[in-house]
Amino acid sequence: MASRLLRFFHLLALFSFLPFSFSRLIESRLKGSNAERLVLLRARTQPVRFNPSKSKQISWHPRVSLYEGFLSDDECDHLISLAHGKIEKHVVIDNNSTGTQRAIPTGKKFLVNSEQDEILSKIEERISLWTMLPKEHGGGIQIWNYRVNDSYGPHYDFFENSEAKPGGNRVATVLMYLSNVTHGSETVFLKSQTKYYKLKDENLSECALAGYAIKPVKGNAVFFFNLNLDLTPDNSSQHEVCKVLEGEKWSATMYFHMGPVHQRELTPALTLPVDQDECTDEDDNCASWAELGECERNPVFMLGSSDYSGACRKSCKAC
Repeated sequence: MASRLLRFFHLLALFSFLPFSFSRLIESRLKGSNAERLVLLRARTQPVRFNPSKSKQISWHPRVSLYEGFLSDDECDHLISLAHGKIEKHVVIDNNSTGTQRAIPTGKKFLVNSEQDEILSKIEERISLWTMLPKEHGGGIQIWNYRVNDSYGPHYDFFENSEAKPGGNRVATVLMYLSNVTHGSETVFLKSQTKYYKLKDENLSECALAGYAIKPVKGNAVFFFNLNLDLTPDNSSQHEVCKVLEGEKWSATMYFHMGPVHQRELTPALTLPVDQDECTDEDDNCASWAELGECERNPVFMLGSSDYSGACRKSCKAC
């Protein structure tokens, strides 16, 4: 009997050691290039995690919640990497006092498709858990980049006329900060009743003093409703993004609509014409990654897109 117990504890110790040693092995062998860091991030990815105690209500009019540490640093860096080289200048059309229209440049944005990125898909599932809104009602994640002097003036996220919009009007918005900002670029709710009770912060920009301001902190996320409970526009949800005074800001936004929204389909790399002389792998690990199913789980990196050739096209049999 004693020998059986001793054997049991030996086995228990062995299996408890395996995950630790395996993760150490992964970290020791996968360091250096962006491709290796991406595989390491996937190895570290845990099942969808959500801790409701980290979410706190910071305003009731409008309804705004803040979740500190919603994204890990690795997840923030991964989202930024998805947008590099693809981000476009965003322009808002505004009717000025003279009755004419003018174009107002804001930050730059890029829409990413979670159907082609496993890590992004898990982030969307976590957002759905937090907000208790169906993932299918989300219009994809937009990644924004603001540089010095970039801003986004006072605006609403709901549509004035939503009849022709896919999924209908925007019920709510989730804003995730992917980087810290040295100075400026706060998110300010101009009509929040809470603005009169917020303690003054010497590090806030002058723009942030106009309402209840939230400083961009890497990994934090903000969730707010654009419509009232009766689905009419909530005018107290007006907000703006202050000018970046020093540094650079990266953020990600996901809008939830009244109905399901089909995400924009990205051009598959398989349809792109490729010269056979260019049908190569950029990494020695491509063959093993393909065997593990990365061609299907991470097609943007492995196969490419309309403006990226892909790292492992040969192993994925894309050419």
